[in-house]
Amino acid sequence: MAVIHRTTMKPGKRELLTAWLPTRPWYAGASEAPELTGAGGFRLDDPQGEVGIEFIVVTEASTGEPVAYLVPLTYRGAPLEGAGEGLIGTSEHGVLGTRWIYDGAHDPVLTERLLALLAGAAEPQDQNVSGSPDPTVVPETAEGALPPGAAVVAVEDGPGGTRLAVEAGGRSLTLELVRVLEAGRTDSGALGRLTAGWELPDGSRPRGPLAVLREG
Repeated sequence: MAVIHRTTMKPGKRELLTAWLPTRPWYAGASEAPELTGAGGFRLDDPQGEVGIEFIVVTEASTGEPVAYLVPLTYRGAPLEGAGEGLIGTSEHGVLGTRWIYDGAHDPVLTERLLALLAGAAEPQDQNVSGSPDPTVVPETAEGALPPGAAVVAVEDGPGGTRLAVEAGGRSLTLELVRVLEAGRTDSGALGRLTAGWELPDGSRPRGPLAVLREG
């Protein structure tokens, strides 16, 4: 079980994302220094207890209407070899020391846990409370779509979001991370999806898919 420490991070996650988010091909804002607001998320446990895993949602309104972005993060005590492309930055944690913070799409621990969640073999955890499941995060996947051993083998970032190529028992699947969240979005023909809610600045709480699994 991951332990959430009540301490400081310098620079903070939101500060790091302010610089990183506008460099992404799927960023839909108009500002090079967006004002980000925390809007929700959840955590997953690393069975080895080595890597922190957090899916966070932030909103920003540089185009007028608030836009919600999904950013999966991993926190490591040392650099992840071969994952320089996914490095968001480093931060000094008040308890754990220097943490290397990655876009989790490029971290095999996060992608393995995300597939496990979709397959029903992992449980989403509250973003802010240690040892507390989050029942508002709902995985749904067709029976047999993600057999044991399914793994992400490639990552592609583009204007439409992030696509993870998945090898699953001889089948080739695509797991889309929905970076720009859409309330009520439907995906016909999907083999699975991960649905959750987030909070907009006006206090409303829409829901929509954070990840969608498809054939091919």
